[in-house]
Amino acid sequence: MVAAMSLTQLDDETVSTMAIGAVFSDFGGKIHSLDFHRKDDLLVTASEDDSVRLYDIASAKLVKTTFHKKHGTDRVCFTHHPSSVICSTRYNLNATGESLRYLSMYDNRILRYFKGHKERVVSLCMSPVNDSFMSGSLDHSVRMWDLRVNACQGILRLRGRPTVAYDQQGLVFAVAMEGGAIKLFDSRSYDKGPFDTFLVGGDKAEVCDIKFSNDGKSMLLTTTDNNLYVLDAYAGEKRCGFTLEPSPNTTIEATFTPDCQYVLSGSGDGNLHAWNIKMGREVARWQSHIGVASCLKWAPHRAMFVAASTALSFWIPGPPKSTDEPPSMEAPAPAEPMSQ
Repeated sequence: MVAAMSLTQLDDETVSTMAIGAVFSDFGGKIHSLDFHRKDDLLVTASEDDSVRLYDIASAKLVKTTFHKKHGTDRVCFTHHPSSVICSTRYNLNATGESLRYLSMYDNRILRYFKGHKERVVSLCMSPVNDSFMSGSLDHSVRMWDLRVNACQGILRLRGRPTVAYDQQGLVFAVAMEGGAIKLFDSRSYDKGPFDTFLVGGDKAEVCDIKFSNDGKSMLLTTTDNNLYVLDAYAGEKRCGFTLEPSPNTTIEATFTPDCQYVLSGSGDGNLHAWNIKMGREVARWQSHIGVASCLKWAPHRAMFVAASTALSFWIPGPPKSTDEPPSMEAPAPAEPMSQ
């Protein structure tokens, strides 16, 4: 795979030519989550084989792998530092209470534990402007944290499965809860309660993912029924919506392009889809080659997206592939154990 193109203004033709440039297939199970660094050309993944893996996306190379057999890996996101991440726990949560860990990929150290959640963390996000981050758990709570302090900084008690996201300025965060309700909070005074509440018209399915567009004008919601909604972030009105094939036991993820003009998503039939938001129509459909993509994100500063299931695929603009099988990457860098 050649170095990914720098991001320019996308159009329907460019999006429709996206094709697989590289695949990593050496994961020992499903990839749970992935995240791009906001500024550096880096990608991190957390997977069922208890690994956290760091990739250079400019060259599509695996930089480092660490294993976490004691706690397991589930949700993962970058901090502001390019070699530090936050990762949620999959094992022994009731015994240790250590629901989140602050990890240094550089020297394989756990910098801090965060205790509080009693059940699995299903949503995790870092503030774009400071050391705050949020986690939503199946224990029906959202917790606010600060990387510099072990103790939880605040708790929201909610109904249902909570999903959380910051806007791109870090001024507002959204929380989805039971019944399709989306509540917006001022991140500086969330203890005063939400300043607005949206309802996704008639859809009672749980929201499993929220993303704000880069311009802050839109929100993208993905539900457990594989429905996608693009909402006006100010008024809550639905701009467009799409229904995808069911994917039993697998939640899918959708993503905005950085120019806020397109939405991409996986589907239960194993395809990937792209839509023009303004026109409300599909502009591309691809076979994923990796089955149902449970993770999907577009890189912040490049014409590239990644899709993941039990393998990780990098997609870049180019002519359509003539072969059915995507190319494989070179042998990965050796794994290193994480010190406990």
